[in-house]
Amino acid sequence: MARLSPDGAMLAYLAPRDGVMNVWVLRQEDGESSEKDPACQVTQDQTTGIRQFFWAHTNRHILFLQDDNGDEDYHLYSVRLDITPEGKLASGEVIDLTPFADIAAQVVHVSPQHPGEILVGINDRDQHWFHDVYRIDVETGTRELVLQNDQFVGFVADDDLRLRLAVAFTPDSQMMLLRPDEGADAGWSPLMTIGSEDVLTTQPVGLDKTGDSLYLLDSRDRNTAALKRVHLDTGQETVLFATDQADIDGIMVHPVDKTIEAVTYTHEREQHEFLDSRIEQAFERLARFQAEELGQEGDIEVTSRSLADDQWTVAFATDKGPVRYYRYWPDRGETEFLFTDRPDLEQVQLARMHPLIIRSRDGLSLVSYLSLPVDADRQETGRPDRPLPLVLLVHGGPWARDFWGYSSLHQMLANRGYAVLSVNYRGSTGLGKDFINAANLEWAGRMHDDLIDAVQWAVDQKIALPDKVAIVGGSYGGYAALVGLTFTPEAFACGVDIVGPSNLISLMENPPPYWMPIMPLMQQRVGDFTSPEGREFLESRSPLFHVDKICRPLLIGQGAQDPRVKQAESDQVVAAMQEKGIPVSYLLYPEEGHGFDRPANKISFFAVCEAFLAEHLGGVYEPIGDDFEGAKFRVPAGLDGVPGLADGYGDRPD
Repeated sequence: MARLSPDGAMLAYLAPRDGVMNVWVLRQEDGESSEKDPACQVTQDQTTGIRQFFWAHTNRHILFLQDDNGDEDYHLYSVRLDITPEGKLASGEVIDLTPFADIAAQVVHVSPQHPGEILVGINDRDQHWFHDVYRIDVETGTRELVLQNDQFVGFVADDDLRLRLAVAFTPDSQMMLLRPDEGADAGWSPLMTIGSEDVLTTQPVGLDKTGDSLYLLDSRDRNTAALKRVHLDTGQETVLFATDQADIDGIMVHPVDKTIEAVTYTHEREQHEFLDSRIEQAFERLARFQAEELGQEGDIEVTSRSLADDQWTVAFATDKGPVRYYRYWPDRGETEFLFTDRPDLEQVQLARMHPLIIRSRDGLSLVSYLSLPVDADRQETGRPDRPLPLVLLVHGGPWARDFWGYSSLHQMLANRGYAVLSVNYRGSTGLGKDFINAANLEWAGRMHDDLIDAVQWAVDQKIALPDKVAIVGGSYGGYAALVGLTFTPEAFACGVDIVGPSNLISLMENPPPYWMPIMPLMQQRVGDFTSPEGREFLESRSPLFHVDKICRPLLIGQGAQDPRVKQAESDQVVAAMQEKGIPVSYLLYPEEGHGFDRPANKISFFAVCEAFLAEHLGGVYEPIGDDFEGAKFRVPAGLDGVPGLADGYGDRPD
């Protein structure tokens, strides 16, 4: 990720130091990157890496969010950029702007009109409920309480750092947008109410420059989310753009004028629609550059813009290579190469990702993506020269989706000899509210049917060997892997569950504290854990209570710090399997959360994973060797269940 400072004088980006992602900053000279002043590492993380950062409008501070070993208790930090006596860029003081225990800070708003301040939500009073809003000085960390919040889950502010809208959920899962009243004892009055069927596809995205109109993604009275302008006083609504193909998932807004210039939406592939001729012409030049100079077909993303809008950073993404980042002068059409995010892959032949549509048994269109080993699809037709072992890779969420583009897992698995299939099963986002709502109360039901239908399609198309299919996923995808081995025990040759829930009742009873306001919505979509009938239903859809049906090998990976899917979710399914004498291999990472972030831990788990898949699907794998170096994990069960695991693990301490 590359981001210009608001004044365009510096460039910040993520790059590894000893394998761990940190923020680096490079000064620009005379409109080009400086060769005299080398890049400066401004964060010093040595564990999980930095993933979220942005510039303050001071042009001298980088702000970043960081938790502790994946516990999702995010703090917001500010690091000052200094100039040494020799005139070199250097990292200055780092300040924790949210120095409270057990919180999850939320950035509410940043504004060029108040460059040294930022609005932040902090749940320090009661981590189980709502975030109070503070105005914080990014230089000193001084805080001023703006609103003690006892009812709202989100806010929209204007560039004067005034709260103009608030978001709340009702007990019956509706979402309300409210406006502040005027006066000394002012409260909040409803602006609009959004039914539960629309809450995942309707949301405020910001205000126009005047602050009098709201930009709103809105699926009410239609299936897909349209972009509207809503006048706050009159309620007048104007549709700026809509398409029946998919929900709008990206908006390009002028950094100062706050006009909408372009939107994106994604069905099979990302599509741009332009509302501003200047932006359209700039993208046309970028598309020609990508095709003629880079010789690639892919997506174009503007990752940052200077406040004057005379410079952009642009990412050129493809499915079979690294992302290439450029600095771009949109009015001149000139580019300057910055870097690629994975230079080691520049000369490597990689697999294509083929978008396709699979029909479910009840007629839904499942947008899916297929990757094949290079040597099995030399003509890149999306059909192998022979049926292959298949890995069904299930995304988490479930309210998320898979996209076309470079995927490290697709590439690794295709390299090992597998066809790899990712399916946007019902409940996936971006494809309209009807598709999302079709998943209500369908965990282990029709959501799983969609996955089975996709596998059957791959078998029918001579892509997959019917007895050599693995199901692999994280979070909901891990749950899907457990469902696959319990509800359809002979459909898969093996399964890999990464931080997946095994018992929907215990999952719902132990959410992260800050999820409490949305739990009524979770109950409506997953099941009601508060009623006897609801608990009976949830038990019927929980793999934990069906472990006796497991007859195929299972590998489980879990982070001990996971706040969403607690360690108990994996512990209890492993214990139940052991009680019934069913083998399982279980890797527990004490310093990881909802997934694996530490580079050494990630390498160790996927080294085990590829050996496990090779044992049961017949693909190739690299011997574990030194892949456990620097990793911290325990193996509570199944040390002998994966080739090389016991030898590599040896006598490592817990």
